[in-house]
Amino acid sequence: MTAVHTSTAFLNGLFMSLVLIVAIGAQNAYVLRQGLRREHVSAVVLFCAACDAVLVAAGVAGMAQALKGRPMLATLLAGFGAAFLCGYGLRALWRSRQPGALQTASQGASLSRAAVVAQAAGFTLLNPHVYLDTVLLVGSAGAQYPGALKLWFVAGSTLASVLWFTALGFGARLLAPVFARPRAWQMLDALIGGTMLVLAAFLARRAFMGY
Repeated sequence: MTAVHTSTAFLNGLFMSLVLIVAIGAQNAYVLRQGLRREHVSAVVLFCAACDAVLVAAGVAGMAQALKGRPMLATLLAGFGAAFLCGYGLRALWRSRQPGALQTASQGASLSRAAVVAQAAGFTLLNPHVYLDTVLLVGSAGAQYPGALKLWFVAGSTLASVLWFTALGFGARLLAPVFARPRAWQMLDALIGGTMLVLAAFLARRAFMGY
């Protein structure tokens, strides 16, 4: 195993994961919102990055092939994910109607670390697209490497998740002056709520019509 091979596997894992996770989605929207609120950001970033690392490692280890033969599992995940996203989306839209609810990043109803991580778990583990990206797509690509090169691929993918969620969670505070205005929070909640409902409808359609 040469240094060229290890760096290639590492960089492939890094860039492939970055391309997939940077796309706007429910998980990213939640991390952004927690970053703006400055509420248990470290726990959310650590949880999301760790979940990605575990799922990619599982995919590389062979779970990608195992899940391909179980379409019912994908359907159930889509159904649960749609219900979860719909509930959170409606809550976000309700918040957007109340300009005094989130006047600054430090105001508003504060949640415990356990509750915040539980919500992050919902956005991560109840979203079939997370499994599609990490287990099936990235995992299948990493599974093509022989021996220890798989570990280098997983390491690159893990670094991508750590970099992205850290930038998203802790970089959000740079936008704090903008979100000091209640109207900005209303617009963010409306955007998040609308995104969640669109994703929920998409997942519900796939759950009922099958994959």
